[in-house]
Amino acid sequence: MIRTPAVAGYFYYGTGEALLNQVEGYIDEDAPKEEVLGVLSPHAGLMYSGAVAGSVYSRIKMPDTFILIGPNHTGMGSDISIMSSGVWEMPMGSIKIDETLAKKILNETNIVTDDPTAHYYEHSLEVQLPFIYYFSRSVKIVPITMLSTSYEDCVELGNTLAKVIGDVEYSVVIVASSDMTHYESDEVARQKDELAIEKILALDPEGLYTTVRRYGISMCGFAPATTMLIATKQLGATKAELVSYMTSGEVSGDYEKVVGYAGILIKK
Repeated sequence: MIRTPAVAGYFYYGTGEALLNQVEGYIDEDAPKEEVLGVLSPHAGLMYSGAVAGSVYSRIKMPDTFILIGPNHTGMGSDISIMSSGVWEMPMGSIKIDETLAKKILNETNIVTDDPTAHYYEHSLEVQLPFIYYFSRSVKIVPITMLSTSYEDCVELGNTLAKVIGDVEYSVVIVASSDMTHYESDEVARQKDELAIEKILALDPEGLYTTVRRYGISMCGFAPATTMLIATKQLGATKAELVSYMTSGEVSGDYEKVVGYAGILIKK
């Protein structure tokens, strides 16, 4: 199955050469590369969040496979949907799905459904691909979207990912795709986002989940981020680093209604 781009020409440039040039503008070729267990990366249009995403991927020693977990914005598909086979196309090229790892996930838990329809029009994972492809043409992906935001599902999925990653003999990094606070003033967004980021840096998945709920933080991918933290802690994570934070106001000049973007590395 071929998954064609849903937001090419909207969230990022629609031709290969233009997109390559766009991505290059957000990459730091001199950044030190590190082995990481997981990352938090934003998913807005590249003109807004590309600088933050670029700062994240510039620091990653490329694994063999990325497990991409994002929120389901469209409402299509199942509560937790994986696309277990095929290829994802984009203007710069195509990336294959790691079918072996995807099937291991499906065999390990019954809360994940093999449901490509959830991925047809969802942008949160697609906008990671130009950065991934820029650094590696051979890397594979396992795309997962979460419509469910229950903590129990985060725990089940996180436990599952930790087990299957531990069982394979190649490198896997989990990407939690999320923007931070949506459509509040720059001042309020930064205050709220600091609360959530503090919990991520403390490697505290339950703390992140409860903080987002308690303070009404409109972090769209808080469930993927919670899941990523649960999995990476089991895989030996001991520290996290905030590599970049900004709001859309820094690009648009509108500081009355902004979206926050954070880039975080999770390491052993």
